[in-house]
Amino acid sequence: MANCHNLFQDYHSDISIGSKKNERMKNSKEGLRARIRKWFKENHPEYIPYFYIQGSYKMKNGIRTAEDICDLDDGIYFFRAPDVAASTLKEWVRQAVEGYTDTAPENRKKCVRSIFANDYEIDHPVYCKEDGKEYQIAVKGVGFEDSDPKAMVTWFVSKKDKEGRLVRSIKYLKGWADDQSFKMPSGLALTILATNAKERIVLNERDDITVLDILKEIRKELRFDFKCIVPAVPNDDLLENYANKDKFMEALNKFIDDADSAIRATNQYKAGKLWRKHLGDRFPFGEDKEESTSRSSVAAATGAITSYPFGYE
Repeated sequence: MANCHNLFQDYHSDISIGSKKNERMKNSKEGLRARIRKWFKENHPEYIPYFYIQGSYKMKNGIRTAEDICDLDDGIYFFRAPDVAASTLKEWVRQAVEGYTDTAPENRKKCVRSIFANDYEIDHPVYCKEDGKEYQIAVKGVGFEDSDPKAMVTWFVSKKDKEGRLVRSIKYLKGWADDQSFKMPSGLALTILATNAKERIVLNERDDITVLDILKEIRKELRFDFKCIVPAVPNDDLLENYANKDKFMEALNKFIDDADSAIRATNQYKAGKLWRKHLGDRFPFGEDKEESTSRSSVAAATGAITSYPFGYE
């Protein structure tokens, strides 16, 4: 059967953040941190900012989009009770980073975004933390809400496998989402769904089979209950207000059908064409040659290999 593991490895290299871009992002992060520290020291010295990288960059499952854009979430933490509104605190951060890039920063709902045009974005969610209380994120138009991104990272790290199969699979799902014409669930939602699915299967040494197994488990779970609960405070449902449920489930079904056909195919080039329908043009075609159809390869491809066991800076 068509073994596309090497094609997935090449695809993974293509969608991953390269060393040069990664270095630019790190330098920009440090530059923004220095600017924010200086601004608060000069304007509001009673608010001392601390920083913690979080999100996909911290979990190492971020990707470059087809437009070659990626992001880094650098949380800003104030260890004190806020005596100003959440909107005011976020506005102070916006003022602090204003002028660092040619593009004006965006004061978004849950972060302040600095845009490095046609390259990457750095998001600054803003938190306050009082002794004995939960972390609280400043939300535009809402106020302060309980949120603990460190706990989310800790949860994910505890679920990762040492071979990196889960991390790669999540990046493949994000690549799939990036290639869709409608708004897909967030990267965090895909991360949680894939991680929960991983707990119910045995990860295969082949990435193509692992992706199919994870997709099937995600479909099974969402058919039972279309939810994605964050496994940390605030434990909210990331799919509660998701408007494209039917489109997503249709896209998921088509992806599973074609992935299953790709694994059963006897020609890697034809299998690659099926994967490209969902992962986009960055996924390679593969070799146009027939592969063996031994009983062991058939068993592996049809799922016989799958079992169902139960600090701040």
